[in-house]
Amino acid sequence: MSGVLADSGVNFARVGLFLNDPANWWGPNGLLVELRQHVYYTLIAVILGLLIALPAGLWIGHTGRGKALVGGLANGLRAVPALGFVVLLVLWLAPKIHWRLTIPGLVGPGVLPYFVAVEVVLIVLAIPPILTNTYAGVENIDPAVRDAAAGVGMTGRQVVLKVELPIALPLIASGVRSATLQVIATATIAAYAPFLGGLGAPIISGTQQLNDPRYGYPAMVGAGILVALLAMVADGLLHLVERLTVSPGLRHAPRGRFRGRSALPERIGASVT
Repeated sequence: MSGVLADSGVNFARVGLFLNDPANWWGPNGLLVELRQHVYYTLIAVILGLLIALPAGLWIGHTGRGKALVGGLANGLRAVPALGFVVLLVLWLAPKIHWRLTIPGLVGPGVLPYFVAVEVVLIVLAIPPILTNTYAGVENIDPAVRDAAAGVGMTGRQVVLKVELPIALPLIASGVRSATLQVIATATIAAYAPFLGGLGAPIISGTQQLNDPRYGYPAMVGAGILVALLAMVADGLLHLVERLTVSPGLRHAPRGRFRGRSALPERIGASVT
């Protein structure tokens, strides 16, 4: 390792040459294919994590039940060692999956068991920030807002979907952004599972042949740069989506309980009618 890093200028020049070589971007094992796989791994994990954590967080925040249990569970999930969890599921869960599903460009023949094992780990990492931000956003809503909603005849479901969810949306969006960045950074472990790739593949292969002037250090650092750039692009896109979906009044409101008591009953009444 010390020999590789002895001349950092030469090594970073090799990284630039690696990234500027079209042969490293195209082809079945090129960076574009690995980048696409990395994006797929991330999207699937974040979407499934959102489908699990959002309803659970809304229910906990609305009812106040299970908050201590779920809070402790979420904090525990954050501490899960991702690589060790992947190895455990590859050895224990993957042999129990016998489906023959294939997804062109993502899951080839015989790959599904290992794909499922990796996605379970990524979903487990995506759930805690979305879950905790969702129920915290709902919990911080002023009780007077819920009373006003009930006073105009809203059902519990309408209160959740038309009042609590929109008000909690800034915190929920923040949780989704945090989950996405964490999954992008952690999805490199997919390459430790058999037959899977992503941007972790050149990182892992680079560490195994570090002194290779072409596919060692340059490939490892180049893939790491792409992971960082992907995280920055994803964060920027999610920030744009947040600006387009969250009400400006909520986006610029002070932190803490919702303050808009005087105008809310009229808004609720208009939405009901």
